[in-house]
Amino acid sequence: MLQYIFRRILWMIPTIILTSVVAFYVIQLPPGSYVESYMANLAAAGDTSANSAEQLEHMRQMYGLDQPAYIQYFKWVWGILTRGDFGMAFEYQQPVALIIGKPLFYTMIYILAAVVVTWLIAFPIGIYSAVRQYSSGDYIATFVAFIGISVPGFLVALLVMYFSMKYLRVTLGGFFSPEMEMAPWSPEKVWDMAQHIWVPVLITAYGGAAGLIRILRANLLDEMRRPYVVTARAKGLPEWKVIIKYPLRLALNPFVSGLAFVVPNIVGTTVILSIIMNIPIAGATLFRSLTSQDMYLAGSVVLILSVVTIVGVLLSDILLSWLDPRIRYQ
Repeated sequence: MLQYIFRRILWMIPTIILTSVVAFYVIQLPPGSYVESYMANLAAAGDTSANSAEQLEHMRQMYGLDQPAYIQYFKWVWGILTRGDFGMAFEYQQPVALIIGKPLFYTMIYILAAVVVTWLIAFPIGIYSAVRQYSSGDYIATFVAFIGISVPGFLVALLVMYFSMKYLRVTLGGFFSPEMEMAPWSPEKVWDMAQHIWVPVLITAYGGAAGLIRILRANLLDEMRRPYVVTARAKGLPEWKVIIKYPLRLALNPFVSGLAFVVPNIVGTTVILSIIMNIPIAGATLFRSLTSQDMYLAGSVVLILSVVTIVGVLLSDILLSWLDPRIRYQ
């Protein structure tokens, strides 16, 4: 078991390195740079000094943009590994770590809550849908699951916000009430966050749960047709014991491995959902940094979210190997 986990961790290292390289270079692919965008905005505001070539070159040197991209990359990575320094956020004129600290904290809470809710929704509904095959409940669960698979999360968010405003006169968005946003942490603030976070978490979990429901239903139905299940029923074992003791455990393998696509799906939806619902997670910070070509800020957010995704996949593999010992020896 430990050897299997060690091998999986070793595979994480080149994956993270490749992700950091791709993220850093892709962010720099659009023409121009943050300095050029900044100078163009100054010129549009009437600042005549913004057209100065000397001023442009001075700012490029100040931010290190006059150096080749590979040197910028190695300096960035070296700072992360040796000092925990993710660079300077150009637009904010502050260290990246200070800018992304709070959004990433909220993002971790959000992702963890979404994963837990995804499983809490998918597990009982998937079992019920398989055990009560072709019942009205199964048809309803199948219909709702197909909608969740086919409709993107941001569209679900827009519909929920529209109907809540139209019929309930309730404005959805944010993690806190206005009076609690700047308040220090307290039991009241935690409770206020719990009252606000469940709507975006449910919207995010809906798509992942829909896929897991279909996976668990299909695999449990397949296991329930096996000869050993027929034999157990013939011996007079209670139906709940027949299902839980053998078929459900074997059907859980694909369900657990589904975490490998649930976590990336949740991380991917945070960017658009954070903008639509005005929730203070890293997605909005990433979007703003990309539009302003703030490469260190954008690269750091992408790198950290990628590491979270890779760790989620690792946890899925570890849990799967615990459920099915055969996987450890492959």
